[in-house]
Amino acid sequence: MSNTLDIKLLGKEYRVACPPEERESLEAAVSLLDERLSEMAAKSKGTGERLAVMTALNLAHEMLAQKNPNSGVDRSELKRRIGAMEARLDEALAQQEKLF
Repeated sequence: MSNTLDIKLLGKEYRVACPPEERESLEAAVSLLDERLSEMAAKSKGTGERLAVMTALNLAHEMLAQKNPNSGVDRSELKRRIGAMEARLDEALAQQEKLF
């Protein structure tokens, strides 16, 4: 089996690195992300990178809320994490641009 996986998000194809043992969980993540991207696209006028960032922020917010449902939100930590996510998204998008 290959260490790459061809995926499709919002109709656009990407090839991503994926160890064979993580293939199933990555496919589930792709399905969730594609669904969320489609939902966000329908709700907003965002496209491209902005749509990806807004969807990622919503997913991160949900994840953090599930992780710590009874704790207060540390805004400075949340801002730091959002900044780190934006940087990682920018890097990932730049790498994808090189593939096509």
